[in-house]
Amino acid sequence: MSTDNGEAGQLLVLVATRKGAWIYHGDPERRAWRVDGPHFLGHIINHLVLDPRDGRTLLASASTGHLGPTIFRSTDLGRSWQEAAKPPAFGPAINGLAARAVNHTFWLTPGPAEQAGVWYAGTSPQGLFRSADGGVNWAPFSCINDDPQYRQWFGTEQDGTPDGPKLHSIIVDPRDAQHLYFAMSGGGVHESLDGGQSFAPLVEGMEVVAGFDINQIGFHDPHCLRLCPSNPDRLYQQNHCGIYRLDRPGRRWRRIGRHMPVEIGDIGFPLVLHPRDDNKLWVLPMDGSDVWPRTSPGGQPAVYASTDGGESWQRHGIGLPASQAWWTVKRQAMTGDREDCLGLYFGTTSGELWQSRDEGRQWECLARHLPEIYAVETAYPR
Repeated sequence: MSTDNGEAGQLLVLVATRKGAWIYHGDPERRAWRVDGPHFLGHIINHLVLDPRDGRTLLASASTGHLGPTIFRSTDLGRSWQEAAKPPAFGPAINGLAARAVNHTFWLTPGPAEQAGVWYAGTSPQGLFRSADGGVNWAPFSCINDDPQYRQWFGTEQDGTPDGPKLHSIIVDPRDAQHLYFAMSGGGVHESLDGGQSFAPLVEGMEVVAGFDINQIGFHDPHCLRLCPSNPDRLYQQNHCGIYRLDRPGRRWRRIGRHMPVEIGDIGFPLVLHPRDDNKLWVLPMDGSDVWPRTSPGGQPAVYASTDGGESWQRHGIGLPASQAWWTVKRQAMTGDREDCLGLYFGTTSGELWQSRDEGRQWECLARHLPEIYAVETAYPR
């Protein structure tokens, strides 16, 4: 694997880690990879995303030792970077609520094609922000950051979520830029039909940990929310309490993870959807026993695939370690590409980057010895 920066390949795999970011350039067959990095060595990079509207602009969510939480922006595929003039930050305390400070920006989502320059960001502790100038300046978005009801649902900044509670999975309906979703860990799934002026919970059918009140939104803990590119009326969710599907205009989630093997369960973090088939999805389960060790079940990691909307699941583990592999995969660290035979990619908590060129049936290790991987995205530069 070569290490020069050169021109971008047909496909990029963007890897964000606890100690920097790496960009992998693939050839058309996805067999030869050229690595560019590290970028921001030593900085925590929670998310690295390419703007699909121009194919050149990268945004990186960073936490640095001397600058604190910030956003970096590159318009030349990572050859140079500029810090945001005004990264996400909470305003002064209002409504008698305590002031808050952004610990880190966790999630980045580019806006719709017709809104060039618009980006959304979710933070820890939970906050929703928007940029209208390509990520240079950020401002609080919607009312939720300082809404007393939402502040109650946010819970405390020590809710048990590693590295703090998070607002994540920000989704813009590709048919209607006024239709938005986001999820909070913890705090449930929420939907807006008016461009973010108001949001309403969307948690009917979701379970919570035994002993907690299902009617309290703050106890709902979605890990990853995805909208089907080929059918925006279908959403899937990997939750602290299972795998779910929602078909709109319905409002009740159905736990399709009940069909997973009982000995594996349906607890995990990442979830990937096929770009052209709303019945195809992939998850990577973890050990969901009472102590929550956050490891692969039995030390035998595997991807589970469904081709029928979660009614049945197939184990795909060829090429993955057969035993004594005690890593797991975080909620942003698994993704797919857009090739005819879909490629899948995931990064582990032990710093390995894995690739499948055949929709998950067979796996090979693309990179080892990276820092703990926080997020993996694919991108097509122009």
